[in-house]
Formats: sequence, structure tokens, C-alpha cells
Amino acid sequence: MVEKVRPALVLSGPCQANDRDLITVIPHTTTLRSSRFEVNVPLPFLKPGAFLAQAPATVPTPRALKLLGRMTEPQVRSIEDVLLEWLEIGRGG
Repeated sequence: MVEKVRPALVLSGPCQANDRDLITVIPHTTTLRSSRFEVNVPLPFLKPGAFLAQAPATVPTPRALKLLGRMTEPQVRSIEDVLLEWLEIGRGG
């Protein structure tokens, strides 16, 4: 994937003092391939596109430049479900 500034869903929570200062993100793209691992979540603060559940990345927290907006729990869950499918991890319950 080309290294450029792109919107992403942050999946990790806050770090404590003895943790590495890292976040895990699911990138958003406008270049679609009709993959089953592309999750379309229409949001008013993003261009039409999809979240790439097949491309999670862990990056230093300072790479998160600004908050673009917030997603609802069901929207986040839809991306998490596809990520777990790609990783072949069943969601308990």
C-alpha cells in the first residue's frame, strides 16, 4: 500500500506509561477492488470508499494526525466482523 495520509478507523485504546505508544488502524480507501474484505460504511466526513479489513496496521500514535469524526458501535462492529472473518477468528457468543 502506498504510504500516504489516509483516513482510518482506530481499533486500539489508550496506552499506559509502560506500553508502547502504538495504535492499530483499519485504513479507508477510495480505490476499490470489490473484495469481500472491503467494508463500505457511508460517513459524512469521508469520501465514498471502504475500510480495508484485510489491511490492519500498527503505527506510532503520533501518525494519527486528527479526528475526522466518530462511528456508531454497529458501524465499528461491521468492520470488526469482516476483520475477524479474514483472520479466521470466530466471535464468541
